[in-house]
Amino acid sequence: MRFGVFYELQLPKPWSEDDEHRLVHEALDQVALADALGIDYAWAVEHHFLDEYSHCSAPETFLAAAAARTKNIRLGHGIRQVIPNYNHPARTAEVVSMLDLVSNGRAQLGFGEGATRMELHGYNIPAKEKRAMAIDAVEQVANMMTMNPYPGYEGKYFSMPCRNVIPKPMQKPHPPLWMACSNRETIRIAASLGVGALAFAFVNPEEAKHWADIYYGTIRSDACVPVGHAVNANIAMVSSFSVHPDRSEAIRRGQDGFEFFGYALGSLVTKDTVPGRTTLWRDFHDIRGNKTEEIVRTAALDPQYSSGIGTPDDVRRHLHEFEAAGVDQVILLQQAGRNPHDQIVESLNLFAERILPEFKDKAVERERRKAEELAPHIEAALARKQRMQPLAEEDIPVIRASIDRAKFAAGRSGKVAARQD
Repeated sequence: MRFGVFYELQLPKPWSEDDEHRLVHEALDQVALADALGIDYAWAVEHHFLDEYSHCSAPETFLAAAAARTKNIRLGHGIRQVIPNYNHPARTAEVVSMLDLVSNGRAQLGFGEGATRMELHGYNIPAKEKRAMAIDAVEQVANMMTMNPYPGYEGKYFSMPCRNVIPKPMQKPHPPLWMACSNRETIRIAASLGVGALAFAFVNPEEAKHWADIYYGTIRSDACVPVGHAVNANIAMVSSFSVHPDRSEAIRRGQDGFEFFGYALGSLVTKDTVPGRTTLWRDFHDIRGNKTEEIVRTAALDPQYSSGIGTPDDVRRHLHEFEAAGVDQVILLQQAGRNPHDQIVESLNLFAERILPEFKDKAVERERRKAEELAPHIEAALARKQRMQPLAEEDIPVIRASIDRAKFAAGRSGKVAARQD
C-alpha cells in the first residue's frame, strides 16, 4: 500500500499578518520531509474563497515549489478545478504538463467540481451541471496532452479552435488521472471513467471494502470506458493522522484538527457564509466543547483501539485494515485545523521509522500482481473508448497572420529609408 500527505492549507482564525506565509513554507518543509522519508504522494487541493478551511487557491504554484525541493514523491493536484469557468482546459493541460516536466515525470491530475456556493456562484457555475462540465473538460484536457495538434472542440460548456497545446507531459500518454469521490456513487463513476478514486470521505474499513469492491467491480466490467488515454486503477482514501508513543497525547495533538476538517467542510456547504467574516474555528469549539478528553478516556479502555490517531501500533492496525479492504493508498491528513508544524514533523518521522517499512516492502509486488490481473480488463476498456480523431494533414487550418506581409514589408522599407535619410 502507498501513502500520501494532503494539503488544504487550513488556517483557522484569528490570523496574524504573516500566518499565510508561514503556513505555506511549513507545508513545503513537510513535503520535503515526506519525500526524504519515502512517502509516495503529496496532494494539494484547489479551493477558492473558503476562509479558514482552505487557503490553497493556486496548487500549481505550490506543487512546482515542492517539485524543486523533492526528488521522488509524486506531486498531485488533489484536486484541480477543471470546469472551464475555473480553469480553461487548455490552461489545465499546459499547467499539468509543465509540472510533469519540472518534476521529471511525477505529476498527477486529480479533478473535481467544487461543492460550495461560495465557489460555484463565484465563478457562475450551475450546480446541477457541474459534474458534466468537469467530465467534459477533463476528457479534452487528456486529448490536448496527447494530440499534435489538438483538432479543436465545439461543446456545450466550452469551445476552442485547433491549436497545438504545449508543452507535452513527460509521462505518456499523460499523467495519471484521478477524480474526487465522496460516496459510493462517485466511486462507481470514477471507475467507469477509468480514473483513480480520491476518496475524500472518512469511512471505516468495512465501508472502505464496499467502496473498493464497487470500484474494482466496475473497472472489470463493460461499464468502464476511459475518459483519458490510459486507465489509472487506484483507490486512495484519506485518513486522520497523528502518531505519538502515548495514545492520549496523539489524540490531544490530532483530534481537534481532524474533527475541524469535517466540521468546516460541512458548514461551508450547509450554512450561510459572509465573505471575509467566517468564524469557523470559534463556532467549532463552541459546539464541540471538551470532547477530546472524552475520546482520550474512552480510547484508554479499548484494547483493540485502531485509528490513524494513536500509537504506532494503533495506526499500524488501522492501516492493515484498509490494506485488507483493498485500498491502494492512504492519504494522511496531518495538516488540519491548528495542528502545529513541529508535531506534524514528529508524527511523520515516527510513522516512517515504525510503520512505513512493512507496507513499503510489499507495495511493488502487490502492484505487480494487480496490474497482471487487471491487464485484460484495462485492454478491453481502452478498446471501448471512442477517441477524438486527428485532423488529416491537409485539414490542419492555416492561422492567418494579423498583419498583411506586403504592407508590413513596405512599411519597414519606408522606415529604413527614412533612417538612412
